[in-house]
Amino acid sequence: MKVGLQLGYWGAAPPPHAQELVLEADRAGFDGVFTAESWGSDAFTPLAWWGSRTERVRLGTSVAQISARSPASLAMHALTLDHLSGGRAVLGLGVSGPQVVEGWYGQPFAKPLARTREYVEIVRRVLAREGPVRNDGVHHRLPYDGPGSLGLGKPLKPITHPLRADLPIWLGAEGPKNVAQTAEIADGWLAVYYSPRVGPMYEDWLAEGFARPGARCSREEFEVAASCQIVVTDDPVAERAKLKPYAALYIGGMGAPGMNFHAELFRRMGYGEAVDDIERLFAADRRDEAIAAVPDEAIEDVSIIGDAAYVRDRVALWEKAGVNTLLAGCRDVEQLRAVSRALDLAE
Repeated sequence: MKVGLQLGYWGAAPPPHAQELVLEADRAGFDGVFTAESWGSDAFTPLAWWGSRTERVRLGTSVAQISARSPASLAMHALTLDHLSGGRAVLGLGVSGPQVVEGWYGQPFAKPLARTREYVEIVRRVLAREGPVRNDGVHHRLPYDGPGSLGLGKPLKPITHPLRADLPIWLGAEGPKNVAQTAEIADGWLAVYYSPRVGPMYEDWLAEGFARPGARCSREEFEVAASCQIVVTDDPVAERAKLKPYAALYIGGMGAPGMNFHAELFRRMGYGEAVDDIERLFAADRRDEAIAAVPDEAIEDVSIIGDAAYVRDRVALWEKAGVNTLLAGCRDVEQLRAVSRALDLAE
């Protein structure tokens, strides 16, 4: 099992001690450092800034949002970071949700599966640099020939030769169709709120994608990277309680009414009644009650919190369920070191 440091996206300000955490992850045997974006900080700049002082960790986006940039622009970001890091970039992509896509990026959210497929195809063509990039698809036309076009667009290929044509592309996906498509067209799956208890369901979804004609790789070649809070502690009850506000936010507030993909994940785990309560309370601005409605068992399902022996046992369970990499948030250097010691990452 590999472990990456999940820095996520920023809140009102940059996270304190992030550079120290990144450098310690590089020293302590973590496999990678991953950043995210929502509607504040971007995913690439922190990797370039803090990652410039690292030597071995992979530098990945988890995730960069496809509506934030054209596919050609995104490919430019990726090939630049890959060169600067000596081939350590991992490109994690995701569609986000309609509130962010349409409200912040000013792009249509409809047909997210088709948009993702077309987007990934264009990125791969840019990285392959086999010729000028053309695309006659519905969502991203190259050269552009729609309303307002002067008809002067010219197919181009990148001036800079990409370091790796096969730079790994991972996709964030939550529903069955999206996960199956991820297995078909990507090199890895970024799983959020993963639970080993429903691992067989996820493996069925992945198998559907691997079985499709032209699938990019096999299950053995594919990487499943799951976000998972790992905390080494003698007081797991207190630490699990600290995660409930975040779970309540994602279940109750990080999606449009009737279209909250995070809430659906917990429904599939069997927490439908609790999800209904959390959504109702969150919508009524009764956030403290929404937090209290998050079941202890739900937090235990999607995180690994306990003493070193418990952490090792649970990590083995996640690995048996099909996870190759855990993306762990660590609040400080000492907690990062505790995770490294518990899992013998530095050996």
